[in-house]
Amino acid sequence: MRELLTDPAAIRAAGAGKKIGILTGGGDAQGMNAALRAAARVALNCGAQPYALHEGYQGMIDGDGIKPLEWADVSGILNRGGTVIGTYRSKAFYERDGRLKAAQHLIEHGIDRLVVVGGDGTLSGLDQFSHEWPELLEDLVASGAITREQADEHPHLFFAAMVGSIDNDLVGTDLTIGADSALHRIQDAIDAVASTAASHQRCFVVEVMGRHCGYLAIAAAISGGCDYVLLPERPPADGWEKEMCEALSRSREAGRKDTIVILAEGATDRAGQPITAEHVRATIEDTLGEETRITILGHVQRGGTPSAYDRWASTWLGYAACAHVLTGEPGDEGLVFGFHGDEVVGFPLVQAVSDTRRVPELIKRGDYEAAQGLRGDEFRALVRIFDELSDPTHASAPPVLDDSGRPKRIGVVHAGALAPGMNTATKTIVWLGVSRGYEIVGVRDGFEGLMTSDVVELTWQDADGWNQEGGAALGTRRFVPAIEDLYAIARSVETNRLDALVVIGGWAAYQGAALLVAERNRYPSLRIPIVCVPASIDNNLPGTQMAVGADTALNVIADTIDKIRVSASAAQRAFVIETMGRDCGYLALMGAVAGGAEQVYLNETGVTLADIHRDISWLTHSFDTGRTLFIALRNENANPDYTTDVLAHIIEQEGRGRYDTRTMVVGHIQQGGTPTPADRLLATRLADAALTTVITELERGQMGACCVGSAPNGVITTDILDAMKATDPYHQRPHEQWWLGLRGIVDVVNRAAG
Repeated sequence: MRELLTDPAAIRAAGAGKKIGILTGGGDAQGMNAALRAAARVALNCGAQPYALHEGYQGMIDGDGIKPLEWADVSGILNRGGTVIGTYRSKAFYERDGRLKAAQHLIEHGIDRLVVVGGDGTLSGLDQFSHEWPELLEDLVASGAITREQADEHPHLFFAAMVGSIDNDLVGTDLTIGADSALHRIQDAIDAVASTAASHQRCFVVEVMGRHCGYLAIAAAISGGCDYVLLPERPPADGWEKEMCEALSRSREAGRKDTIVILAEGATDRAGQPITAEHVRATIEDTLGEETRITILGHVQRGGTPSAYDRWASTWLGYAACAHVLTGEPGDEGLVFGFHGDEVVGFPLVQAVSDTRRVPELIKRGDYEAAQGLRGDEFRALVRIFDELSDPTHASAPPVLDDSGRPKRIGVVHAGALAPGMNTATKTIVWLGVSRGYEIVGVRDGFEGLMTSDVVELTWQDADGWNQEGGAALGTRRFVPAIEDLYAIARSVETNRLDALVVIGGWAAYQGAALLVAERNRYPSLRIPIVCVPASIDNNLPGTQMAVGADTALNVIADTIDKIRVSASAAQRAFVIETMGRDCGYLALMGAVAGGAEQVYLNETGVTLADIHRDISWLTHSFDTGRTLFIALRNENANPDYTTDVLAHIIEQEGRGRYDTRTMVVGHIQQGGTPTPADRLLATRLADAALTTVITELERGQMGACCVGSAPNGVITTDILDAMKATDPYHQRPHEQWWLGLRGIVDVVNRAAG
């Protein structure tokens, strides 16, 4: 497989004059429009001509569904659900005659390159079509439908595919287009149901989509703090009804007022019989005598505005897919593009579809471990964590004792600025820590609270419901301890018998923890395991791709841009929007990709007068040729002199009446609100890893100090001092930031050339 091209100049050199078709097939998924928009605009900016293949493969078969795309045709669709070019489950494409007509109509338009977004059925049809292409052309030449010259000009069908499916069922990619948005819909419903369930002390059975894949179910069960889940990949054994009711009963006895069972639509028992929501409801009512209601979410999970992730991720995928087909050469295989950690990867279509279809076969054979294994390490980790979180009997687990016979105690402290998801991480540590026999001690108000011994023992009941809450129940401060503060901290650790410390937070958390570790030889009580969990909307921490809270903040920014677009729809305006992030431009850049902003100003790349002059020249020309709205995102510390107001004044002055200029400082709402599903899941996984690391160190009698983080292969740990060496302390960010590579995508996808 050739290396993926990301250099716009190289793509432009290879793609000039070529024609590509773009289609969406199968079920619709939020983010399809973002992928379509990106692929079309990459083609246009690289001198190629994109065509929309309306109604999927049926548009190719009918011929009249093949329409050229221009820049304006894909404007204003980034935040729209569904697919603006339509989708269709074409039965005719499964017949050779249908594929023959499709090939003829593509050749008549000079198209021999396809970008396809769809599910496994759409991708299977694409694979067959590409293999048959030479034979189809020969038949068309023989019948006189096309000429030999036409066939010789297009001997190969190049393609690139992306998976559009809320089910997240394709083996080989971390998350498919639409799955994150669907999880947003589900979480909103569960949060709403939880409040009414608690008010009436009722039980709810919530059925979610997913076909043979239980990702949405298990992810929703964790992010929503639910009590029981039924998954296709893990059919329950005979007598599961009794086990479920006993689990729900234990939850009630532990003090929970709301009870929620998540049912995946494809869940069956081990005999292969479907488990229905009505059966679950009747079982609970008959066994426990609890009033139980059913909520079947249905197709609302596929509808509505895509999440910030499904905008920027689909944009990146569309960029990569279009680049692949524009630069394709004879012998190149068609690839499916997806995510592995922080990288877009391409993998063979045939293998991906084959592995995906193996999962239901393995389930049918009873090989549930293998089925879950194909879903990936994250899926298995979520199942394991949920099993432990959902069992309230862990509140009475036998304690792990120290040498003096007292329970070992693990302290939890927040430090740095507030990040949505801090409470989720703390709840996970409390529930899992208690289940494993440890006392969990909460430290109020960061390192300052640790200095003054402002601590409280946390129980299972104390943390119940925290996973849904924003803010930080323990409080947090930006305070970073100095050398002279270590004596008080060391005394507090000793006085409160803390055997280990988990620090949840941002730069202040890491800096403070590193200081404790660096000076621990002077203070014996600090010779304990210390683990940092990254929680910062800035996403500026070492040893992790993503920090807890950044996804929530990014969704706030995307929503803000959506509203600004509506507010400016009746006027000609230029907006300069300021995001948070201090010296890290993650929120600004990813907000620009997710929101479709035409320009972004970052601390990492700097801002010069020449940059501003170039932008204004492009801007004035654009307004003269029909533009009505311009949006620039500015990282709050992009430049100390070219502030948000200064940039706005310059843009206003140079516009000379072409447009009005407005500013918008998004501000602290980026830190507030309910954490998104992604932040809840990330917080849960990282907190589980942090606690496991701490306990392992305690069992070994070691005093390791590290930070946990997300990576392509799961959760990783990095020595805290080594992690801090990989940062720029002045700017408070890592030397290497994976997301900076998306800077070029803004120019290619959001700004028309010329």
